[in-house]
Amino acid sequence: MFENLSDKLDRAFKVLKGQGTITEINVAETMKEIRKALLDADVNYKTAKTFTDEVKQKALGQNVLTAISPGQLLTKIMNDELAALMGGTTSDISLSANPTIILIAGLNGAGKTTFTGKLANYLKTQKNKKVLLVADDVYRPAAIEQLQVLGKQIDVPVYANLESKDPIAIAREGIAQAKQNHNNVVIIDTAGRLSIDEAMMVEIENVKAAVNPHEILFVVDAMTGQDAVNTAKVFNDRLDFTGVVLTKLDGDTRGGAALSIKSVVNKPIKFIGTGEKMEALDVFHPDRMASRILGMGDVISLVERAQQQFDEKEAAELQKKIRKNKFDFNDFYSQIQQIKKMGNMKDLMGMIPGVGKMMKDVEVDDNAFKAIEAIIQSMTPYEKSNPDSINQSRRTRIANGSGTNLTEVNRLIKQFEDMRKVMKQMSNPAAMASLMRRLPR
Repeated sequence: MFENLSDKLDRAFKVLKGQGTITEINVAETMKEIRKALLDADVNYKTAKTFTDEVKQKALGQNVLTAISPGQLLTKIMNDELAALMGGTTSDISLSANPTIILIAGLNGAGKTTFTGKLANYLKTQKNKKVLLVADDVYRPAAIEQLQVLGKQIDVPVYANLESKDPIAIAREGIAQAKQNHNNVVIIDTAGRLSIDEAMMVEIENVKAAVNPHEILFVVDAMTGQDAVNTAKVFNDRLDFTGVVLTKLDGDTRGGAALSIKSVVNKPIKFIGTGEKMEALDVFHPDRMASRILGMGDVISLVERAQQQFDEKEAAELQKKIRKNKFDFNDFYSQIQQIKKMGNMKDLMGMIPGVGKMMKDVEVDDNAFKAIEAIIQSMTPYEKSNPDSINQSRRTRIANGSGTNLTEVNRLIKQFEDMRKVMKQMSNPAAMASLMRRLPR
């Protein structure tokens, strides 16, 4: 995400590279490039100008410490100001009411129904909430069926009334069922609507008045850039929503919506969608996003995603197996499944400081694990548990059974053996100390 913007900002900072001091001239030149980069990213003009004026004012006159360069100082100021521009602090969803009623609104095609499923999954798995989804889109063909499929996928019930075309009645019925079944969160998925369609806008205003939601989340496609911001303003004037959700942030987005929307509507971005999977939803952290835009990674989010997928008890058991050199292909396969749940590989790599820039022109195939999975699945239970038993004839059979070739099977087994040796060494403090002593200094 934000590859083009990050690249242009990086080039803008090079104006100050090698400069001993920050002056009005070199800062003005840098700000000109930064403003151009923001406008190219479809950031609102007024927002871009105000932002660069603010950064310039803070940069001028600051003493550059001997330990840092002017470019590094400006990067720090930019990081702080970008975070402030996007809201400054994290704004999570309010769940104090019982049941908490959340109304989902937005344009056609913005990804509301998919987000509704993701939000239900997030609240169930991360907040331990008992969620009910309400299918309140009575216009789009298959909208109800889509929500039911998502509900089944994440094991969350869906209330639907196929006989009714009245969204107000359906919303009320859904809330009544939630109270009856002791659901503590109700998420109402409404129909997509255009802001110029007065009848549809009045309808969602009436739904809001009827159910009195505790949260109204406006879902917007981040790839639509400045149009998304303009639409958000119109919807906010009518609904006074409590937060914004940016979807499709993993696409070829220029970043304008994320950078402009808070300053235009004065409502926080609460969530961002970063992929198709139900787990591909993140709470929006302005400071972390600012770091990613400036190419400094986001290690905290990477660790949090890992913690969500890796079970502590399972990790402790795995540690014991590694110490005893019992790590096998069953464990390896399990680790692959957990990594896949964390999100797409390029997005994960972008969270590692410095790696994002290195990977900007590299295509990372999310199907990279498919051949490895096929090879492991073609092994017998005995072979998976006893990797050392896989001789040449077994390797040939595994290659034939997995649709790969002998070279690929041999490569995987060699990589697995090397990885097992390293893991064994890392689990042994004495061996680790010996290894560190042998490293060149």
